[in-house]
Amino acid sequence: MEYKILVINPGSTSTKVAIFCNSELYFDAEVQHPRETIDKYSTVIDQKGFRTAQIFSLIEDSLKEGPPDIVVGRGGLLRPIPGGAYLVNDEMITDLESAKYGSHPCNLGAIIARDLAAKWSVPAMIMDPVVTDEMDPVAKITGFPEITRRSVFHALSQRGVARTVAAKLGIEYEKGKFIVAHIGGGVSIGAHRYGLVVDVINALDGEGPFTPERSGSLPLLPVLDLLNSGKFSYEELRKKITSGSGVFGLLGTNDLREVKGRIDAGDKEAKLVFDGLTYNLSKYISSFVPALMKDDVNNPVNAIILTGGGARSQRLVSAVQGMTCSIAKVYAVTGLEEMEVMARGGLAVLRNDLNPIEYLAIPSSKVEK
Repeated sequence: MEYKILVINPGSTSTKVAIFCNSELYFDAEVQHPRETIDKYSTVIDQKGFRTAQIFSLIEDSLKEGPPDIVVGRGGLLRPIPGGAYLVNDEMITDLESAKYGSHPCNLGAIIARDLAAKWSVPAMIMDPVVTDEMDPVAKITGFPEITRRSVFHALSQRGVARTVAAKLGIEYEKGKFIVAHIGGGVSIGAHRYGLVVDVINALDGEGPFTPERSGSLPLLPVLDLLNSGKFSYEELRKKITSGSGVFGLLGTNDLREVKGRIDAGDKEAKLVFDGLTYNLSKYISSFVPALMKDDVNNPVNAIILTGGGARSQRLVSAVQGMTCSIAKVYAVTGLEEMEVMARGGLAVLRNDLNPIEYLAIPSSKVEK
């Protein structure tokens, strides 16, 4: 039996959509959201209407022969849960709309998926949400008793590309060691050890390298001084850190293609910022060697993998390879990995090969702040 699966993936500055017939890609498109458009909305949830309209306009012609059998959205910021498939329910929507665990465009994945699924009376689900939590307990400890590190990363993308590279190397993903960096508007880096992601760099909370539009890790005391100065309100500073900094804050663009053009034209500032980006990426990628060698020093890292929009930059890939070659070979994997993984999950649910897990909300009084 042939099933039609609609896949929706909202990112920081773009929305991807694809339609699969069983495991075969039938249609895919990506719409870019200019900074001036995104900035018109005070919250992520406020973007739902315009993103939904753009998605529907993209898929309308492709669905004239019939609606999808299931809609799969990118998983958002929910409570820490195991990886797997989850049908979208009221509890999930409530947590996402209220930004109970954080605000990010990926929160719109399940929300838009259910809205569209309701048009055709079909189920909506998510697969391997960004809050997939398999971190070693030691990796969650910080030196500040009131703050514990949490697992938020591009789980779909990272697992998808790690499995792809493992297959190229002739090994099982569950028997290998990989460092995977998803480079988009935000950057997450994961230490994949024998099928588990035992540590992550969670860019959403301000960790790691600066990115095309985020500040990354900053010296804490100057940040406190800046907040205390009154130059920014809390919300203004939060927004600047998460979406108005990084390459965008330094050069006025988050498009690495434009940065390359400026470098090629002799722009020394653009080259310095780009070199800073690749240096910081390499530094934080290298920081995960201890996570993969812990309790297992005899087996080396199998591969470093770059994915996301940034991995399309050969200049970036070459620079990172040059600074991390002593650890492992660097592979760049681009394309529809996230979309394919979501589609495979939807197909498995439709075929009853995968049983969805029920998402259960935690009362607000029990949520750790």
